[in-house]
Amino acid sequence: MGLNYPITEGQTPLSEDEKDEILNSTIERREELDGAEQINIEKSINWVRTISPQLGEILSEEFIKRVHDKMFDDVWKWAGSYRTTNKNLGVDKFEIPIELRKVMDDCKYWIENKLFSSDEIAVRFKHRIVVVHPFANGNGRHSRLMGDILVSKYFKQPVFSWGSKSMTKPNETRQKYLSALRKADNGKYEDLIVFARS
Repeated sequence: MGLNYPITEGQTPLSEDEKDEILNSTIERREELDGAEQINIEKSINWVRTISPQLGEILSEEFIKRVHDKMFDDVWKWAGSYRTTNKNLGVDKFEIPIELRKVMDDCKYWIENKLFSSDEIAVRFKHRIVVVHPFANGNGRHSRLMGDILVSKYFKQPVFSWGSKSMTKPNETRQKYLSALRKADNGKYEDLIVFARS
């Protein structure tokens, strides 16, 4: 039957070839996929707790790919590999390494020159990764974890809550997140920074 994967606002569609690269062929519904991915992500968060990367490692292509692989390696064959198709979001597939290098270089510059607070640097780093959209799927979750790694492992601050403290319904929380992302797309990061700590 294959994977039934309906898309909601702000999500990246998967090509048929990408859907075919699911590791567990018994997963057919979106809810089953979400559950399998969540288990994998929780395992990756436990891994993050055990590592102590230096800034140079965090700001590397290898580490960005490794984090995605850890998050989805039990679910997708393409975990940790850049997407090979263009999507409704993100840069052209051939520009991914170049654009990620710009993100990492900019982040290093922000840190070295103390241009922003630690929270703002981590949120800008997260946002710029998701704008590139380097992977077939999981870019939002991956970029949030990358922001958490930067703020906790380098800046030694608590990880972000990403709206989990708010008393709103999940759909309302998602709408706040998407609204904050759109503002960040236009260079206005205030709402995304507030959301990250809410």
